[in-house]
Amino acid sequence: MKKIELEIVALSHSITQTHSYAVVLGEVNGLRRLPIVIGGFEAQAIAVALERMQPSRPLTHDLFANFMSTFGIDLTEVVIYKLEEGIFFAKLICQNGTETIEIDSRTSDALALAVRASCRIYTFENILETAGLYLDQTDDPSSTEKAAAPTASGAKIEGGDKDLKNLSLDDLNKLLQQVLDQEDYVRAINIRDEINSRKSK
Repeated sequence: MKKIELEIVALSHSITQTHSYAVVLGEVNGLRRLPIVIGGFEAQAIAVALERMQPSRPLTHDLFANFMSTFGIDLTEVVIYKLEEGIFFAKLICQNGTETIEIDSRTSDALALAVRASCRIYTFENILETAGLYLDQTDDPSSTEKAAAPTASGAKIEGGDKDLKNLSLDDLNKLLQQVLDQEDYVRAINIRDEINSRKSK
């Protein structure tokens, strides 16, 4: 199966959920985004590496990267290879001389290491198709206002996530676009999952 290259395009803090973060991966030369919910510690580890900050003492991911470097192990790529019950699975592809080794990893840890190693990040089409979000390419400045308006059914789009089951599929798609415009990727994940759940029935 063909691999699709991704890059980290954003770290998003949820507007509506405290202590919730998402790392947003973008399809290289494409319009799809793959948001993945991560913990605060992992978000900090990725942010520190992205901003090229130098903490006074090595963070856990720095220590691991230094360990690999000291013993001549190169992290050549990270592959997000499976999505199961909302959980992403990743592996580190490492080289030790001529030997290639695959190491199972939490996706958030793999991404924190990928930034430090400046290696490529990949996934597969079926994962992007299931969990990816498309960027809206419209330049219409009123599109956000339209999305925020009450619907014909009377349901207000800006309702909380606990009310998602009460919204129609059309309302959910409008709400998804609204939260994407606000770059609240954590909430977008919940809405996307509700849409996918409806489509699978």
